[in-house]
Amino acid sequence: MIYIELFLNFLQVGAVSFGGGYAMISLIREKVLMNGWLSEGELLNMIAVSESTPGPIAVNMATFVGSKQGGILGSFVATLGVVLPSFIIILIIASLIRNFLKHKGVQAFLGGIRPCVVGLIIATALTMFMSTLFSFKSLESEAAPDVKGLIIFAVIAAAAVIYKKIKEKPLSPILLILISAGLGMVLYSI
Repeated sequence: MIYIELFLNFLQVGAVSFGGGYAMISLIREKVLMNGWLSEGELLNMIAVSESTPGPIAVNMATFVGSKQGGILGSFVATLGVVLPSFIIILIIASLIRNFLKHKGVQAFLGGIRPCVVGLIIATALTMFMSTLFSFKSLESEAAPDVKGLIIFAVIAAAAVIYKKIKEKPLSPILLILISAGLGMVLYSI
C-alpha cells in the first residue's frame, strides 16, 4: 500500500539524516528515484520549489512527494514519517540537554557526523549543479550544457557579487529567487 511505503521510506530518511534538510536531499533523491515516484527532472523542479517556499526543505519535499503519490493522506503520512524521528529525538534531548552535551561520547559522535553532513551537502550541490546546468545524469552520460540555465546562473551570481561589492551586504535570497524565476519565465518561454 502506497501510504505505508511513503511513511516507511520517509521515516528512514528522517531517522538517519543528520544536518538538516540539505543533508537529507541526497537520501530523499535516492528513495524517490528508487521507488519511481518522480523522474530526475521532476525531482529537481520539486527541490527548487521546496527551497523557494516557506518551511523546512525536507518537510516540503516529503509533503510534495506524498501528495503526488497519495493525495492529502499521502502528503500527511510522508510528512509525518520525515518529522517523527526528529520530534522524538528533540523531546529526549530537551529533557536531558543540561548534561547531554557534556559527555565525551556525544561530542565524539557530533564531531564524526559533521564531516559526513558537509560531504552530503557538497555531493548534493554538485549533483544538482551538474544535472541542472549540464544535463549530467551519471558518469557514463555526456554533458549537454543548458545555455538558458547557465545564463540564469551567471546573471544571478553576477548580481549577487556586484550588489555585495556596492552595498557591502548580501542581496536578499528572496530577490534572487524572484529574479531567477522571472528570467526562467522569459528564457524558457522563448
